Amino acid sequence: MEKNDVENPYFTRLKNMEKTRKWLQEQRAVKAVEALKKNAFKALYVDDKDAALTEVLSLIPKDAKVGVGGSMTMRQIGVLDALETQGNLIYDHWKPGLSEKDISKIRKNHLTCDVFLCSANAITLEGMLVSTDGIGNRVGAMMFGPDRAIVVAGANKVVNDIQSAFRRIKEVATPQVVRDMGIDLPCATTGFCVDCNSPMRACRATVILERKPFFSDIHVLIVGEDLGF
Repeated sequence: MEKNDVENPYFTRLKNMEKTRKWLQEQRAVKAVEALKKNAFKALYVDDKDAALTEVLSLIPKDAKVGVGGSMTMRQIGVLDALETQGNLIYDHWKPGLSEKDISKIRKNHLTCDVFLCSANAITLEGMLVSTDGIGNRVGAMMFGPDRAIVVAGANKVVNDIQSAFRRIKEVATPQVVRDMGIDLPCATTGFCVDCNSPMRACRATVILERKPFFSDIHVLIVGEDLGF
């Protein structure tokens, strides 16, 4: 037997560690999905980005006007490219070359589109969606306006409870988001929230969806991968 035919025990252990981490993420995600269902959301766990894309597209009619919040997760699963191929009208305020007036108009269109796509900053094991905005178009459109909202989040965003959600937003999500966007804020420099009062402060409107709001149609997909910030 050649030496290379015998797998290194170290690499075997690494593979097992990854499987164990994936297993733990899935257990927590499935528990969150069941709690979301009890809170009247339509919720589903899927294994990966490809499955998430397939499920999202199944929920969007080809003639729907689709709003997309500032979500890295939605872009990671490839939904924008798929919708363009499908021929949907897309309200995307991240398109290059837009004026401030154009961006403002698109954000308002998020509130009246047929389907709104976004992520949440945290999903609790109690089945609550927690999100923080600087402007409010995302959290507003999640709750009211569009005929349907689709929320996609990686399993990395599942947290124990509301307090854990707040910590995740302040200590994990926001520092990365503002640094990625090149916004000059203390947390983008140090990585830590100091509850700043900067004119460019990103944490301004926090919404907790404890239950599905009346008359809304909200689908939540938790993906068994790390997605978004």
